[in-house]
Amino acid sequence: MEFRGFPYEPYSIQVDFMKALYNSLNQGGVSILESPTGTGKTLSIICSTLQWVFDRRQQDKSKVQVQSPHHSTDDAHIGSDDEPDWLRNFVPIKDNLTQEKKINKKLGFGECDRRRNRKESCKDLFSRDLEEDCNKKGENKSLRKKNDGVELSDDEFLLDEYESEEEGALGDGKSKRKAGGISIGSSSDEEGHEDGSDEEEEEEKAFKIYFCSRTHSQLSQFIKELRKTLFSNEINVVCLGSRKNLCINEEVLKLGSSVRVNERCLELQNKKNEVSKIKCWRVIELRIFGAGGRIRRTKASSGCPMLRKHKLQKEFRNETSQDGALDIEDLVHIGRRIGTCPYYGSRSMVPAADLVVLPYQSLLSKSSRESLGLNLKNSIIVIDEAHNLADSLTSMYDAKITSSQVECVHSHIEKYFTRFCNRLGPGNRRYIQTLMVLTRAFLQTLDNKKDLSNVNNCQVEEIDADMKAVCDTSIAINDFLFSRNIDNINLVKLVQYIKESNLVHKVSGYGERVLASSQEGLALNRNGGCGEEGSTLSSFRALVDMLISLTNNDGDGRMIISKMRSTCSGLQGGFLKYVMLTGEKIFSEIVDEAHAVVLAGGTLQPIEETRERLFPWLPPNQLHLFSCSHIVPPESILPIAVSRGPSGQSFDFSYSSRSSLVMIKELGILLCNLVAVVPEGIVVFFSSFEYEGQVYDAWKKLGILERVMKKKRVFREPRSNSDVELVLKEYKETINGLSSGTKEDGARHNGAVLLAVVGGKISEGINFSDGMGRCIVMVGLPYPSPSDVELMERVKYIESLGEPNCGKRPEISVGEHYYNGDVQTAFSILRSCRRRGKEYYENLCMKAVNQSIGRAIRHINDYAAILLVDMRYASDSSKRSFSHPTNKLPLWIKDRLVSATNNYALKKRWWEGNLASLVLPKLDPGRVEHETGADLGTVLHNESPAKKTSMKKDTIRG
Repeated sequence: MEFRGFPYEPYSIQVDFMKALYNSLNQGGVSILESPTGTGKTLSIICSTLQWVFDRRQQDKSKVQVQSPHHSTDDAHIGSDDEPDWLRNFVPIKDNLTQEKKINKKLGFGECDRRRNRKESCKDLFSRDLEEDCNKKGENKSLRKKNDGVELSDDEFLLDEYESEEEGALGDGKSKRKAGGISIGSSSDEEGHEDGSDEEEEEEKAFKIYFCSRTHSQLSQFIKELRKTLFSNEINVVCLGSRKNLCINEEVLKLGSSVRVNERCLELQNKKNEVSKIKCWRVIELRIFGAGGRIRRTKASSGCPMLRKHKLQKEFRNETSQDGALDIEDLVHIGRRIGTCPYYGSRSMVPAADLVVLPYQSLLSKSSRESLGLNLKNSIIVIDEAHNLADSLTSMYDAKITSSQVECVHSHIEKYFTRFCNRLGPGNRRYIQTLMVLTRAFLQTLDNKKDLSNVNNCQVEEIDADMKAVCDTSIAINDFLFSRNIDNINLVKLVQYIKESNLVHKVSGYGERVLASSQEGLALNRNGGCGEEGSTLSSFRALVDMLISLTNNDGDGRMIISKMRSTCSGLQGGFLKYVMLTGEKIFSEIVDEAHAVVLAGGTLQPIEETRERLFPWLPPNQLHLFSCSHIVPPESILPIAVSRGPSGQSFDFSYSSRSSLVMIKELGILLCNLVAVVPEGIVVFFSSFEYEGQVYDAWKKLGILERVMKKKRVFREPRSNSDVELVLKEYKETINGLSSGTKEDGARHNGAVLLAVVGGKISEGINFSDGMGRCIVMVGLPYPSPSDVELMERVKYIESLGEPNCGKRPEISVGEHYYNGDVQTAFSILRSCRRRGKEYYENLCMKAVNQSIGRAIRHINDYAAILLVDMRYASDSSKRSFSHPTNKLPLWIKDRLVSATNNYALKKRWWEGNLASLVLPKLDPGRVEHETGADLGTVLHNESPAKKTSMKKDTIRG
């Protein structure tokens, strides 16, 4: 089997990978393919998958050509029998019209007719409504003119009558007049004319490929690899991204956060719809009041300027389709040059695409798929970086609403009901009152004033950590509903009403009108009216998401209640959060539609956990597994388990010991020794930002940081993802400056140290090839915080998998309904777990370790040392259990792991034969001296006897 698209001579493991993938696509079902980072996994996926699609389409085309002569003969025979002439002529005419319609659709014809028809229907609708009102009231009071435009009266916010039979089935509820049909989960209302009738007529490609990954940088890397292949110019490729990454409206981008960008974008689309309504009112007014009645459209009500001209969107599609594979940056560049929105432009290209590249959320979330109009039928879905797929999938179906958001929604609904109560129909009145009952119940749940009424605010500030444990609780869905006396509410019908009645936009619009009319409201309105959580619309969406979550089965998830806490600055926070626990139902929707689903990654073990959580129902013959080793030779990797430091102190970075000043100091001494001998870049991974900050501050006080900076520049991973790129750029420039000689301080520094965090952006998808990562240091075992309520709920759920009553929580002696987030209770839960729950907790840690240390080796000529700094990595191999940390390392690292030993001769061989030749290619191994008092040895640069003695004392004594 040949893979013609592969740009180079493939390695044997790459050929094996592509063959395994190709064969699995032939069979369909689910495939799990494991290939270490740096082995050309992405390129292998591209070439194998596209080759299969091309071959399959060619086979289908050949079958059609073989069968077509027989069909045409049969058709001619049937048509020439007893059928009348008009019937024989009718079918071809129909076919011709269908074909002509498709051609016109592709060429853009017929759009004017559709727009004209929509205008006519809009005019008729408003004419009928207005005539009815005129007959009843005798005059029109709905328009009041101002100097700068038109101001509609409060009547525009009045809900249409809504009828729903009390005991009727779903779908009985209906609005007498649909008022815009704005969906809660919809991404844009602008798509009524592009994504509606047009997309339904668009012909989908057979066996469309969807490739998704975790981050936008990984998607850009995929496009970069695709360009290397022969397929780049032979297929239609579209790259989808978030609004924040693709938006070119500078006024919207200034808002900063993704939530605000999304809300502003939707708001602009909604205004565009309102402009269309105003145009219809203009026609009506001219007919009734004559030419004197005038409506002036203000600039603010015109929608997004990047979507005003439909022909520019068409130009964007034409240009991007001709330029081959483009990443998000390319799309933004073209959008800016043409002056049209690349976000909606790229979305409109999905139906005609052979390959769609998109983030996890867009594919795995059902609401996102529906919003984007993705059709998964007979498609090929490739999910890269699938090591945490189960957790990523379930977290997309979590729902959270804060106390301030509940207050915002309750306040808006209350004001709206007070204003329109006497004018609302019985259906609207009943549902709005039900909503107020729910929001009031949510507020009472989050209110913690009774518990804190006898406690001084500043005393509470001092015991805030203890109060957090008291305030964060977990409860089942049904128990939550019963405890708040809202179990008799039909949440399914309530959600249906909210979506069909356009309640959200009516209530939020009226609320913004009221806020804008007051001076204090102006300031609130600039912030969206609901504080830091975003706009009023986002608060309503959070409520709807929560209501939808509460309709799930009782065992599918848990409710987390975090009550408001009192501090010196006043009440802080509180929230309700639904945590989805089961992913198999969600994943089955994807598997059932697709022809094949491929899970790819560098380290996907343990596979059994993934199978139990996502597809336990899948027959064994539909699950295909493949795993391969690394392409780099054994001598290019030196993984070492470091149990003791240079002065002989044992390394124990467990939760109870890691904050010890002795431990932090010993780690600093080890780093001082490493920077003296390791050239170019060293990346040090810590378990959290908090611990990295604690270590950094201690090193600064001890003078260790100053000693490190004499040899290498020190960089720190920032908390904000937006600042990571700048830090990485400076780090890379420092490393590259060594070889190019452009750095002024090149003689003083021999590279750089990057202090990073496990689970941060640097540990996920950032490549440290060649000099960027000559040595990776993993400090401790980064277990997640056991006091996390959500984590413990997942542990308990996973422990129950495979049991006769799957989904039933295991019996743990911490109470039936509630779990208070303290560490001791968490440890008792972990001890009570027999197997699955405990393994899940350990796997979370080791998956994070594997992701981090795999950042270094990126190609066959790369080399690096990997130091696992903790005595728990280096225990006696004969006593290791299945759950020992080193047993969960990737096979290509585990097989080459060197454990700590007291045998000095062996230690000397490690350094002289391995590390010296591995990370010191420019130094003479004979110049490396070894100190006998430590497992790892003290590495000293032999420059002068006096200097060597001084360094030796500093190293041993710190």
